[in-house]
Amino acid sequence: MWQQMICVVLLAMSPLVTPLPSEPVAFLPGDLADAESPAFTPDGHTVYFMRASESGAAVMVSHRVHDQWSAPVPASFSGHWRDGDPTMAPDGSYLVFTSNRPAMKGGQPIDTVRQGKLLTGLGMNLWRVERKGDGWSEPVRLPDTVNTCNSSFAPSVASDGSIYYIGCAPDGVIRPLRASHENGQYQPAYVVAVGGKDAQVRDVAIAPDRSFMVFSIRHDPKQAYRLAIAFHTTDNWSEPQDLGDVVNSGTHSMGSQLGCDHRTLYFSSDRALPTSAPAQGTGNTDHIWRLSLTPWLTAHGQPAASTPPSCVVG
Repeated sequence: MWQQMICVVLLAMSPLVTPLPSEPVAFLPGDLADAESPAFTPDGHTVYFMRASESGAAVMVSHRVHDQWSAPVPASFSGHWRDGDPTMAPDGSYLVFTSNRPAMKGGQPIDTVRQGKLLTGLGMNLWRVERKGDGWSEPVRLPDTVNTCNSSFAPSVASDGSIYYIGCAPDGVIRPLRASHENGQYQPAYVVAVGGKDAQVRDVAIAPDRSFMVFSIRHDPKQAYRLAIAFHTTDNWSEPQDLGDVVNSGTHSMGSQLGCDHRTLYFSSDRALPTSAPAQGTGNTDHIWRLSLTPWLTAHGQPAASTPPSCVVG
């Protein structure tokens, strides 16, 4: 009898056991330059990501050819304005990204205000491009119900069409928001309650079925942003679970995105590349890293995800 009781207790405790993460693996799409926010097509053979420089930022694209990634080039809809943070709809039919491009044709790049200071041309709105054969449509700015201010960034798209992103809450504070998509229209965004009122949450990656999300979080401006996971519950969202020091090395962990299997996390960090990687020009460049979320999902009792048959992770 006591053996059975021990088994029952262990089973009851198992969702609460902190998993032991494997070491994140570097993902280098085509070269060793800095890269952030990778967005994959459903088959995993094409990746769009952000590359920043002193002169601006662009959405780049790289293709997997014979298990090698091609040299990245600017995406067809990017390369002129300050673009970034691409995210792919789970079915690959459209892509959402951030840009400072003029809200109206013929206008000026958008500005923003941070901490009372005007930042000329450094604003960010969310834009959308539709898949057109092998290319993309002209970008369309999302409505003001989504772009509540000129600091809207880090989108992530769920299967129901809703967008999770970082933007201005009604109180003016930058917080995680969600805008649902109903009858072909984006509805007014509302605050996603996760991490407590004092938490600074950035770069949410939502699971297609909205069962969990991974994000960067800190509670003090002096702290580094660390990756954490939260699960959807009947009462909204669970308490964030830190992914641990093995994952959160370097000075920051940002830019969460999910791979085409919906179980592999990609994120950006300045953690050191493995010694086997070719030499780099700088030691503080952000690169993309990948990590399986299976230990955390399994510990929480998450069922296996529906992965597209053609999905290739790597």
